[in-house]
Amino acid sequence: MDWKLEVVVVPVSDVDRAKRFYSEQVGFKVDVDNSFGENFRNVQLTPPGSACSIVIGVGLAPGEPGSLKGLQLVVKDVEAARAQLVERGVEVSPVRHVDTQIGQWVDGHGGPWNAFIFFEDPDGNSWAVQEKPGME
Repeated sequence: MDWKLEVVVVPVSDVDRAKRFYSEQVGFKVDVDNSFGENFRNVQLTPPGSACSIVIGVGLAPGEPGSLKGLQLVVKDVEAARAQLVERGVEVSPVRHVDTQIGQWVDGHGGPWNAFIFFEDPDGNSWAVQEKPGME
């Protein structure tokens, strides 16, 4: 039996602001924006090429805005991904890697599977973007 991760709920304080950030700045596709009264709204957004989406809204799973840390995306070219985010106005870290000699994060590309960038949404939910070798 396959178990596929479909959706991750990201707690936010302002749904419209978060929707703009994820769709216009990060480049996620808006799949759904439903409201059922003033107590329920779900906005589902999907990263390009991903089988898993995020959902933001009102009346979803409880969670403190900004409390989700360490969500991770993978890309073919981390430098190109960083340039795209910077161009769209996202505050993003330099390319970083774990120095295998000292076990700490340092700036620069560290080789296969060891190149990352980091950013946060307006509420402080944090994301890592990792370069994945051989990705199409």
